[in-house]
Amino acid sequence: MRAHVKRFYGSGLLVTLLLMVCSVSGAQAPATAPSMPEALAGVGVTEHPGQPLPLDLNFTDELGQGVTLRQYFRSGRPVILQLGYYRCPMLCGLISKGLAESLKGLDLKMGKDFEAVSISFDPAETPKLAAAKKQTYLEELNRPDEAGGWHFLVGSPGSIRKITQAVGFEYRWVESQKQYSHPAVLVVLTPDGRISRYLYGVNFPAKTLRLSLVEASENKIGTTMDRVMLFCFNYDPNTGRYALAARNLMRLGGVLTVAILGLVLVRLFVREARSRRAAAGK
Repeated sequence: MRAHVKRFYGSGLLVTLLLMVCSVSGAQAPATAPSMPEALAGVGVTEHPGQPLPLDLNFTDELGQGVTLRQYFRSGRPVILQLGYYRCPMLCGLISKGLAESLKGLDLKMGKDFEAVSISFDPAETPKLAAAKKQTYLEELNRPDEAGGWHFLVGSPGSIRKITQAVGFEYRWVESQKQYSHPAVLVVLTPDGRISRYLYGVNFPAKTLRLSLVEASENKIGTTMDRVMLFCFNYDPNTGRYALAARNLMRLGGVLTVAILGLVLVRLFVREARSRRAAAGK
């Protein structure tokens, strides 16, 4: 069953206004809900968890070379996908910088443990612009050895329409502001190109990003502790983070209790057996 979740984010001044409204604590809700700003109408995300992406779509990378999405999934690694546009005056830059900041806190490496793909939904943008943006965010990340793992693509209207529809990414051009209004979201994909997780906002806690990648990889990357964390924590779409899962924690506690009791009983049996042998020897 598809979960339909609408998350609305504008761009430029609209983002600032929304953040100011959301930061007010304890404000009483109005008797009637305010109408949606025109610039945000039809903007959001309709989640399609588990849906495979059309990997044969054609794009052009930052070097001007023709590529398909499929080639970023041949390595068997999970993929972080960002949809935006390179001339975005505010929001896209915040998302990319937030991703770079989160990546600094990971010991997982782009190009080795996972791939990152940024796709412009503006068909007028060029590989030259994509290359300039890649350089900007690689400097922000400051990991030159991972440059080959972050890919910046541009595409035709047809390819853009198909990828945004597959992800459930809804955006629109706002003529009065001469810019696009769009959601702030990253999409974590499995190594075979299925949607695993949506991460909303412009800040992505390193632990959340790491567990999302480990989960998407089906435990093919990460450590044993990561797998224990995934068992004890469930992803909370309301907060965009992994929250402690009481039921799983109780199960784990039950298993540990049984294991400890079993160990204690074994030691008692061994001690008693030794005592009997010692008594028989006398």
